[in-house]
Formats: sequence, C-alpha cells, structure tokens
Amino acid sequence: MSGINIAIVGATGLVGQEFLKILEQRNFPIKSLRLLASHRSAGKTVTFAGADYKVQETTDQSFKGIDIALFSAGGDASKHFAPKAAKAGAIVVDNSSAWRMDKKVPLVVPEVNPEDVKKHKGIIANPNCSTIQMVAAIYPIHKVNPIKRIVVDTYQAVAGTGKVAIDELTNQSRQVLDGQETVPHVYPHQIAFNALPEIDVFLDNGYTKEEWKMVEETRKIMHDSAIAISPTCVRIPVFIGHSEAVHLELTEPMSVEKARHIIHHAPGVHVIDDPGVSLYPHAWSAAGQDDVFVGRIRLDNSHPCGLAMWVVADNLRKGAALNAVQIAELLVEMELV
Repeated sequence: MSGINIAIVGATGLVGQEFLKILEQRNFPIKSLRLLASHRSAGKTVTFAGADYKVQETTDQSFKGIDIALFSAGGDASKHFAPKAAKAGAIVVDNSSAWRMDKKVPLVVPEVNPEDVKKHKGIIANPNCSTIQMVAAIYPIHKVNPIKRIVVDTYQAVAGTGKVAIDELTNQSRQVLDGQETVPHVYPHQIAFNALPEIDVFLDNGYTKEEWKMVEETRKIMHDSAIAISPTCVRIPVFIGHSEAVHLELTEPMSVEKARHIIHHAPGVHVIDDPGVSLYPHAWSAAGQDDVFVGRIRLDNSHPCGLAMWVVADNLRKGAALNAVQIAELLVEMELV
C-alpha cells in the first residue's frame, strides 16, 4: 500500500496533538488525514506537515475510506464510535480504557507483545500510560527470570488528566506562591505542592481504578495471570512525565549487573544509572522523549530474589500517542492494513 488513510478522533486534545507531532516526526506513510473531534471543536483549524486541516465533528459516517483510526476521545466516545469505525473497514487503535480488558481485543505494547496485533477484529487497545512504561522495562527481565510479584508506586503527572489539569496546577502554583487560597476543581484537593494518592475512583477492594488497571493490564500484556501485583498510584505536581518505583520478586536471584545488561539491550528502553554522580531518570528530562528510562537498578534487600528499579517516561508520548502510532506502524509492517 502506497499510503494509509488516517483518522484521528479527539484531534484537538493533548494526546490528539501528540498523535500529529509523532506521525510527522516518524514520517508515517499518510495518504490522507481526517481530523475528528466533538461538536465543540468542529471547525477549528489544525496544521500538520505545513498544511491546514479543518476539524470535523465525529459522526457514525466519519470513517468511510479510513484504514486506521487513532482514538483519544474518552471511553464513551470509543464505545460508540469504535465499532462504527471497525464496521466501516478501519482498524481502530483506541487510547481509552473502554476495550482494554475485552477478551476479543488485543492490548498491545509493541516492544512486549507485537504479535498480538494479528488477533485484532477491528479494534486494538492502547494500554494505560503507567502500565506501558512498566511492562516495557520489566518484560525483558520476565523473559529470562519469570516475575512472581510486583510492588509498584507511581508518581504521575497532571497531563494524564488533560489540559484542564495542567491549567489548574499552573494557576494553583501561582496562587500558593502569592499567598492566596486555592479552590480545587479538577482534583479532590489542591495539587500544587501536594501529592494525592487517588487517581480515578476507589473500588470496593480499596484500590483505585487506575491501580487496578495496572494489575489487569500487566497480566494481559505479559500473558501471565499468575503474577501478583500491588500498585499505589499517586498524582504529583509535575506537568509531564510519570515516574515509578518498581520492586520485583523473581523466580531466581539475579545480579544487578545481569539485570542492567538485559534492560540496556531492551527495545525502547534507555538505562541512566550512576547514582554516585546523581545520574538517574527524572520526569523533567524524560518529557518530550520517546524512550522509557530506567535507573537505580539494585537488589531489593528485603527478599533474596528481589530487584528494584526506577522507571520514568513521557506519559503523553510513550504512555499514549507514541505507543498507538507504533501499533499503527506494526499494522503496516505486518501488512495487516
């Protein structure tokens, strides 16, 4: 195929804008581009590769002639429009949580389970941002020395909630520094200079929905339902870039040197690990980058088969838009579109 007819649903949002940046940066073979959004954004003009495109309202008829549709418009829109797009002949790569745990829908991180795209029936799910970066870092270890248990604490940027959260952090930070009171709107408490151990709603088991996504999605992506996983997800006052403290219990002991060697050679992963000179990944430097960054690789002295590491990635890129575009690239490479 000489070029791909692409549609982007949610084209004016943060992830939608990242879709466009990444498609251009990676020279994705686009034949035609259709930008879709809600009626509120219809009529806006968006520039891509030097050309202006008018955003159209998403309707049931929006997907005629489309080969791949990249969705980032929320779960409700995905539930309604993704089946319509698939029926029209498009392959949907959906960034919401709507389809991730559907048994008929593959959940894909290209560096981990690329072959799963072949199982699609019109829809492929993009995993949660915090899940993507973790599995990219730990799956290479799992292939060599199976992981029995994961304890992970995440420190997640506000960009994961959208532009309204970025604006709220900006405004609250100014208010606090000026000695003014803040009134939270996006989060249940002030996010500026704070940390909130509440991302998404709380479930009956005491975990939040965000935390439980990490449990279920990790098992599905890594094809191992036996892995025990205990996450705590925390929202922190960082604009872009999720950080994670990951503790693994392996089947057998593994040296730091071997673990570092394995992770260093993993696709899409970059090791930054020299604590003696304060060299390790952090959110500020990861923002705008494509790789998952890993550092502070060390033995977990609380368990003979324990390993600990620090994992950071840009949640808008690898945690969302880039992973989806990589899935689209897989579809082209495997001649599935």
